[in-house]
Amino acid sequence: MGRMVRSCFQSILKLVNSVIGMLGIAMILYSLWLIRVWQRQMDEFPFVDFDNPVPWFIYTSLGLGIALCVITCSGHVAAETTNGCCLYLYMLFVFLLIMVEAAVTVDVFINRDWEGDFPEDPSGSFDQFKAFVRLNFNICKWIGLSIVTVQGLCLLLAMILKALGPDQYYDSDDEYTTDRVPLLPNSAHPPTYVVGDPVYGSNSASWGIRINDKTNR
Repeated sequence: MGRMVRSCFQSILKLVNSVIGMLGIAMILYSLWLIRVWQRQMDEFPFVDFDNPVPWFIYTSLGLGIALCVITCSGHVAAETTNGCCLYLYMLFVFLLIMVEAAVTVDVFINRDWEGDFPEDPSGSFDQFKAFVRLNFNICKWIGLSIVTVQGLCLLLAMILKALGPDQYYDSDDEYTTDRVPLLPNSAHPPTYVVGDPVYGSNSASWGIRINDKTNR
């Protein structure tokens, strides 16, 4: 029963953790599209141009997407192995991610001049993102709450798996005693021995002696 419950929680964690992975892949694709647009605007590859300001929003989105994919991979490994160290590391990653999101959210809602905390983005992607969020605030709000809920659920499932412990397989020696062959012969039936006079010489001589004994008798 315990193994079935553990397997059920492992499957749920993998499924919920896949949502974070899909979000990371979406952010990577979005960042690559922004890099392509920025390349067309600058007429040269943005990573080599040191004269213009760094498009930090594009790089931040790309780094965050890669981080989410790494967290997803660590979550799948932790869910598959149910190893204590892997689960602790995965819970640490998710906790730090939630803390960063909470800090940014608090700064945006409490600080009226929160836009001054971010540097200027030369690509204009940050301004477009802010305009999109303001136009679709309700949809973005529910998307953000859903993402935080998924992350919290992943953290909770990892804690439950850590409490359940790893799956231990134990094989008793008594289950295989009937199938084993004894190394020593059974003491209840000792081997029989034949006692006779020692025979010396070659085999042909010994046979000759036996034939002469029979003829004399």
